[in-house]
Amino acid sequence: MVVVFTGDMSTTSHAVHGRVRSGVAMATTSMLCVQLGLAVSVGLIDRVGPEGAAWLRLTWAGLFFLVVGRPWRIRFTRSSLAAATLLGIATAALTLLFMAAVARLPLGMASALEFLGPLGVAVARGRGGARLVWPVSAAVGVLLLTQPWSGSADPVGVAFALGAACCWAAYILLTQRVGDEVAGLSGLAVSMPVAGLVASLTVGPSVIGRVTPELLLFGIGLAVLLPIVPFTLELLALRRLNTAAFGTLMSLEPAFALLVGLLILGQVPGWLSAVGVGFVVLAGIGAERTGGREEEPLPVVREDCAVAA
Repeated sequence: MVVVFTGDMSTTSHAVHGRVRSGVAMATTSMLCVQLGLAVSVGLIDRVGPEGAAWLRLTWAGLFFLVVGRPWRIRFTRSSLAAATLLGIATAALTLLFMAAVARLPLGMASALEFLGPLGVAVARGRGGARLVWPVSAAVGVLLLTQPWSGSADPVGVAFALGAACCWAAYILLTQRVGDEVAGLSGLAVSMPVAGLVASLTVGPSVIGRVTPELLLFGIGLAVLLPIVPFTLELLALRRLNTAAFGTLMSLEPAFALLVGLLILGQVPGWLSAVGVGFVVLAGIGAERTGGREEEPLPVVREDCAVAA
């Protein structure tokens, strides 16, 4: 039997490109929120330390998703529940390590080092002739931004940023898996409370004494800016972009960090850093042109009161 396809290929192509554009817009907005949130957090670090700033953000975000998402009403498979839990652990580690890095390095440099995680995902998951072109362009940009040959970077801060890079790679892979397996934003209803719990258990006892009622209220607003809004947008973006494209698109984040650091924190970059921004922007444009997923996956869970076997 011969099956003849009579559908409109141009319509399908437009639909795919439309998902790519919306995914890129979500990811870009997320990056901007992240960098603004980090810039605001720098002032908070002086009062409660980097671990205190991370704890405030994660705890409030966890409580928000626990109340709004009501995870006890969602029916998960064992696989999706495990993935959401691991995502929460990776989120907590990413946040704690990166805040420690920002306390020791300029925002642009810390973000550039952290970007090595998404870059690794882009190289590992990329396909076709452009698999290495855009990541190589981004890598050159990262080198120009960080200038490791100058020896001026705090080695402890660099180590924290590299640790955050590993966690970010895991975060990207787990976020896409959770987004594919769990309907809507239900995955965040598990991952963010887990992240808040991990932060509370690991650093909470050492920072709770430094937190005032004023800082607790400030933490609510900060949690909305980072991580509630960006993590939600990234979950939705990864339903529209493949992990290679998303990882390369994240190369724009050091550029955002450099700009926010200049405008808000007064961290003036050198000319090499400016050239580095050009390379990462080029990589981001390349990711936008090649990163669509063929179709949006259908989640496999639904609301209920139990956990599926």
